[in-house]
Amino acid sequence: MYILVPMDTSDVQEAKLTKVSDAKIWAQILVEEGEVVEILHNKEYDGFESFSEAVIFMDDFENPMPFIELSMMPLVAHTQRTIDEIVEAYLFRELHDMAY
Repeated sequence: MYILVPMDTSDVQEAKLTKVSDAKIWAQILVEEGEVVEILHNKEYDGFESFSEAVIFMDDFENPMPFIELSMMPLVAHTQRTIDEIVEAYLFRELHDMAY
């Protein structure tokens, strides 16, 4: 599954989740069998070759409609900020559905 995450930098070790409107770069994380297979970066959320199935938001107050129109599932990471925390929360189903 490909997960789309708005990040504040492309440096995987330092990157933190940010609001969609503040995204400097988008990370597309491929998770298979409970492991991160690859992390791709692009300046545009729709600039990846593979289709993202989910998009991660910081809170419930962001606009999910552009992503829903692309058939992405909006999920909210209320406390998770790093890629590792987000992937772990995804695997353990700790990300929340958006309350819209």
